Amino acid sequence: MAKNPHHKLVLFGAGKIGRSFIGQLFSRGGYEVVFIDTFKPVIDELNRRGNYNVIIKGDQTQVLNIGNVRGVYALDSDKVTDEIATADTLAVSVGIAGLGAVIPLIAKGLLARYQADPENPLDIIIAENLRNAAEYMRQELLRQLPPLYPLPKLVGLVETSIGKMVPIMLEKDVEEDILQVFAEPYNTLILDKLAFKNQIPVISGLSPKENMKAWVDRKLFIHNLGHAATAYLGYLYNHEFIYLYEALGMPEIKSTVRNTMLQAADILLCKYPDEFTVESLTAHIDDLLNRFRNKALGDTIFRVGCDLMRKLGPEDRLAGAIRLAIDQILPYDKILYVLVSSCYFGATDENGKRFPGDEEFIEKSSKGIKFILSDVCGFDAELHPELYHNAKILEQKLSNRSIIQHRF
Repeated sequence: MAKNPHHKLVLFGAGKIGRSFIGQLFSRGGYEVVFIDTFKPVIDELNRRGNYNVIIKGDQTQVLNIGNVRGVYALDSDKVTDEIATADTLAVSVGIAGLGAVIPLIAKGLLARYQADPENPLDIIIAENLRNAAEYMRQELLRQLPPLYPLPKLVGLVETSIGKMVPIMLEKDVEEDILQVFAEPYNTLILDKLAFKNQIPVISGLSPKENMKAWVDRKLFIHNLGHAATAYLGYLYNHEFIYLYEALGMPEIKSTVRNTMLQAADILLCKYPDEFTVESLTAHIDDLLNRFRNKALGDTIFRVGCDLMRKLGPEDRLAGAIRLAIDQILPYDKILYVLVSSCYFGATDENGKRFPGDEEFIEKSSKGIKFILSDVCGFDAELHPELYHNAKILEQKLSNRSIIQHRF
């Protein structure tokens, strides 16, 4: 593994993906990793210890000790600015909801960096599951920076495809060690090769791609879609299921999920014929299904299915895939079945609580699938009458059956 002495990654977000994936890759690649976060207990502990453990959950448990790390409290804006001004690479892993608070801090740091050295570009690795993430960041930074700041010249906005699965940790695990984080063995970060302004870091696990949009869509419309299908169909089949592996242990669920993912693969092949093959996408789907069934990871139906307002959004895993299918005049019936099934999702966390935003979705779903298609998924009934008609038939079919023990 190539080492990068004295190189520094500034990473917004000391959460599960930040610590188990981005921070791990760069630390093991020889970088100092500076975490910036609003959760002061984690920042304080990073500074006290200077290292943390990633627990790899697979056939055998492996402990990776990640060193050469420290933290900066996000509300200490002067220190944050100084870190950005002297960073070799910047990364963001705060979740979509957190980007609004982070971007002004980044803009302030970029400006300080520019004033110190107007010829010193900075690459920002956007480690978020967000379509068109680079364009979103570009527009938001432009709102924060002075009009004459040369953003296209000095900032590389590097989109990624985050395929690593990191489950929700139980309270007892956090109490045992606030810094430890569980993750699966998968450790490949796909990122946009063409977006870098500097040389791409020489780090094991980075996989630069030229057609980044295709790979972002692969993640969203196969991995995320397959996850959603497992959660919603698993809950529909048996409310008592807790883990993904329980749902995929039922042959009919696994078959339905796989066929739904294959339908999405057909849509991707039509959209990106030069990037993917039937064989490569089928192999990817079967690998994902094996990863979803990783008992040691303990990934829950609740984690994978919750946050329905976002996951059923217009450009997200289900509605976005259906839009792509409609644009290419391809079938989407299996994906629509999963979308309608999501309206019956009621999984809770270890304390019996729903995801906070899901209460809003439940209220909307009580008005029927047509309302969900319009209000949450953003479809137009006049433009897509067939979609609404088919969704209504599926809604009636599901409503007339036993939801506790539904058979496919």
